[in-house]
Amino acid sequence: MKSYKPTSPSRRQMSTVDYGALSTAKPAKSLTKGMANKAGRNNQGRITMRHQGGGNKKLYRLVDFKQNKIDVTARVKSVEYDPYRTAFIALVSYKDGSWSYILAPKDLKVGDEIVTSPQAPLNTGNRLLLKNIPIGYLVYNVELQAGKGGQLARSAGSYAEVLGHEGNHSVLKLSSGEVRRVSSSGYASIGQVSNQDWSLVTIGKAGRSRWLGIRPTVRGKAMNPVDHPYGGGEGSTQRGTRKPKDKWGNVTGGRKTRRKNKWSNKLILTRRPKK
Repeated sequence: MKSYKPTSPSRRQMSTVDYGALSTAKPAKSLTKGMANKAGRNNQGRITMRHQGGGNKKLYRLVDFKQNKIDVTARVKSVEYDPYRTAFIALVSYKDGSWSYILAPKDLKVGDEIVTSPQAPLNTGNRLLLKNIPIGYLVYNVELQAGKGGQLARSAGSYAEVLGHEGNHSVLKLSSGEVRRVSSSGYASIGQVSNQDWSLVTIGKAGRSRWLGIRPTVRGKAMNPVDHPYGGGEGSTQRGTRKPKDKWGNVTGGRKTRRKNKWSNKLILTRRPKK
């Protein structure tokens, strides 16, 4: 982590991830594309996610979550920052001449070789069938359905621990504490996702949130009664309602949001513990 000299009250608390080990070169042009900033709006132009807008301009990196070049060795050319995700990404070149971006695991270095194979060596970054990974290993970028690409354990510092194999399923313990079954015919990468210090970042000042595209949030109790269930009253008052609600009166605290009849409920053995 990188800290700063206390030249101002906000600077005193500010901390960022140390990007000193990352490449400073521009991203590969063929693996990037521009994306218009929708600012939290849907296809009708209506705001569906509040408090978004502005921020620095960004280029989207086309990350390969499938890594489906079987038995073709790739060499890591650089480890780079990605503004659209919390983890670092790695630029790799395959022996067949193609290039791609992949999620970078912890401790991956320039010059390392990785491969996707059903029986690949158990080295960091290698990708192999989940059923061929021994118990106790940490994996990331795990496929929920074979051939669909990794969907589990993709954010900074996340991982899944292999607890066992049962028939056509493997049992994984996620970094959230949830224990669930996953199809053992899918692929997973060995290791833990990079940038595990990301959770320790302190924004420090309002301006830095604006650089990230996060706009200010107004407290409900500071509004008028017409604008929020918490609004109104003289001075600083309590919320005046028994249950916590959002702007539209929907209960937000202590209410389960997962569908009771969701098909994957049978695959979850232990829900993540409450904080």
